[in-house]
This record gives sequence, structure tokens and C-alpha cells, in this order.
Amino acid sequence: MRLFGTDGIRGKANVYPMVGDVAYKLGKALVYALNGTPNKKRKIIIGKDTRLSGYMLESAITSGIVSMGADAYLVGPMPTPAIAFLVRSMRCDAGVVISASHNPYDDNGIKIFSHEGLKLDDEVEKTIEDLILSDKLDGKGALGEKIGRAYRIRDTLGRYIVFAKDTLPYSVSLEGLRIVLDCANGATYKVAPMIFEELGAEVIAINNQPNGVNINDKCGSTYPNAILEATRLYRADVGIAFDGDGDRVLMVDEKYNLVDGDAILAILARNMKEKGALKGDAVVGTVMTNYGLELFLKRIGVKLERVDVGDKNIVKRMLEKGYNLGGEQSGHVVLWDFNTTGDGIVTALAVLSIMQQSGKKLSELTEGFEKIPQKTYNVVVKDKPPLEEIEEIQRAIEKSKNILDGNGRIVVRYSGTEPLLRITTESTQVELVDECIRIVAEAAKAVLGR
Repeated sequence: MRLFGTDGIRGKANVYPMVGDVAYKLGKALVYALNGTPNKKRKIIIGKDTRLSGYMLESAITSGIVSMGADAYLVGPMPTPAIAFLVRSMRCDAGVVISASHNPYDDNGIKIFSHEGLKLDDEVEKTIEDLILSDKLDGKGALGEKIGRAYRIRDTLGRYIVFAKDTLPYSVSLEGLRIVLDCANGATYKVAPMIFEELGAEVIAINNQPNGVNINDKCGSTYPNAILEATRLYRADVGIAFDGDGDRVLMVDEKYNLVDGDAILAILARNMKEKGALKGDAVVGTVMTNYGLELFLKRIGVKLERVDVGDKNIVKRMLEKGYNLGGEQSGHVVLWDFNTTGDGIVTALAVLSIMQQSGKKLSELTEGFEKIPQKTYNVVVKDKPPLEEIEEIQRAIEKSKNILDGNGRIVVRYSGTEPLLRITTESTQVELVDECIRIVAEAAKAVLGR
């Protein structure tokens, strides 16, 4: 069976594969996969979000790492993009993040960064996966003085704060802005308020009291009602909502409208294009990117390149073509000039910098961008056979395409992290959206539904 999905290993905490035994074997397998250079002492940094199960998995992974003679550097709750930065800053051989991102608290996950701050490529993941599922590492490990050590590192919060603040031009201040931050009771709960306050903003932080079980609970970027209500309540200039591990961000303008990842990409692309800073005059999106963004980018002389869903696919295309901007509608935006993965804090600072330098409000920065009506419907599935082999679903998709007749798109795909089939339709004719979703959903439920 496959352990790695679109973003590492993920599942219900303390249920296979998110159990201590697998985490221990992953720690061993990671060190073994890294040991191409004989006798080199490996350094692996481990971060996590605020889930209760993080303690269990952190201990197990650490045990596996040190048992193979490598050293583990534990930094506690830190945003995923902070680990991508720290693995480079501290010159570690790899970085491990224990997080299920935007999922509920009783899920957890493990994702791994290379020494370059990049998600592991499929080949390395396959190697690690094979080692975990086999008995190849049984009985293998360091002995005596060659056993590794585990260190608790206390200064990493400050390192990441300096890094994030340095992405804002020194001449730009956030003074005069009232900002509400929804930290999703997750990994940004401590670091985000400090960064925005130190840059001069008046900060009102909500959902910044994690207790191990309230991460993403009716808050953060996956539940935007919280930030919409808080922005209105506090009459803020901007609302900012992160997800549980801090790699996604959504914003709210002064008119209390939601600004999602596609809108953020529109803002950044136009600004970078005007400054001559948008490499290749291109933005990397996914098959889920709203068609409205594609139309907007075309009008300003920028092309949209679509890849499969997942930040790993976005980064791969950016590396291949030398691009420096990409992202997803969910708010996972990659600004390659600053970090190697989506960074919610850095993305928000980039938008605020444009606001402050232009003197425009957030609502003004989105002018000219209009989303095409889009709706996603999820079907719970019992398994995930290849869609192209299911005739009933393929016929339903083809029927929907004929109904749209060139006036929209339909995308049908499995979730990479949950037992769901996602049916997304967009069209300038709103009445067609529900009809197309109904046709495909009925076929999917009949064949795949639980």
C-alpha cells in the first residue's frame, strides 16, 4: 500500500499508518536514505503544529532518527514554512513536520523537506516507503557512542521572525493598519502576532490559545466565517486567517469581502508584472484555479500554467521553468524569491507591502479580477480506483462537458488527503453548475459511495 499522498503521510492519529511504530520506522528510514556519504553525522530538524498527537509522533520519529546515529533538533510548534527556512538556515540534512495542516485535530501527518527546503521527490519518498514496509532495517542501528542525540532548540522562533520581517522592504511599515489575525489555534499562534506587531501594525489576535484539540475548529482559513466576523467586529483594515500549519492564508478586505488564494495571486502577479519582477511573465496554478484568474492574467499579459493539485506540483513546475510565483485557491501561495514552499505569513506581508506602498486599500488591489461562479461537491468514497477506468463516471463527465458547451470547466479528482471525490464545476451560466455536479455526483455515489 502507498503511505505517501500528495503532502506526505496523513491519517487518523493513533490509527495505522499514523502510529508510533510507523513514525519510528520513518525516522530510521529517513536517516538510512540520507546516508549516501559514509560516516557523515546527519542533522534532522523536527517541527510540529499544536495537535495533541504531535507529542506521540515526535517522540517516535526522534527515537528512530537517533537510533540510526543521527541527531534530532526539536523546535516544537512552528509553521511548516518555518521548517523549510530553518532546514536551510541551520544547514540540516532534512526537516520533518508533524502536521495534518487544515485537517481536524484528530488527524495528523508527517511531511519531509530536503536540505534545500523542498518537499521530497517521489523517488525518495518511494525509497523511504519501501524501507518502512519491509524488514530491511530490522536489527540495523548505531551502537555505543555512535547513537545520536536529541536537542531542544530554543532560538528558532527568533530566527524565523527575523526572516519573515526581512521579506518586507525596510522602508515599509505597517503603522496605521489595524489587523485581525486568526491563528487557527495552530502553529502560527505565537509567531504571527509578534511579527505583525514588530512591524508596526495594531494587531488583534484570535484563536491563538491552542489546547491540543481546538486546531482548525471553526476557525482559520478553512472556516473563513470567523475572520469575516472578527474583521467586521473590530472594524479592521485587513483580516488575515492562517491554517493549522501556517502554509495557507486567506484575507478579508476593509469592506469585509473574502480575498482567497486566486485573488491574492492576482494582486501579486499584477504588482510583480508592473515592476518587471515576474519571471517568465507566468503564474503557476492548478486544475482548480478559477477560470476568472486565467482571464485576468491574460489581460495583463501574464500566462497561467496549470498543474495537478498540490504544492509539490506547483514548485516542481516553478523550478523547471524558473518562475517565481505560483499557488492555489486555498491560499497556499509560493513566493520563490523568499521561501521554497507556501508561507502564509510571508504572503500576507507581501500583500500588505503593496497596500502600504501604493496607498490603496485591499479592495482596490483586487479591482479587475472577477471570479467565475465555481462550486465543489465532495462524495465520500470507500476506495479510489483510477477514474479513467470507471465508464459510468466518464460518461457523466462527458455529458456535463456537453452541457457546458465551452462556457465553463468541470474537474473531477480524488482528494490526496481524505477519502473524497471532489467534483468542481465553474461556468458563466450559474444554473449549469449545479446540473453538472448533480450528474457526476449521482454516478460517483452509485459506483464509489460508501
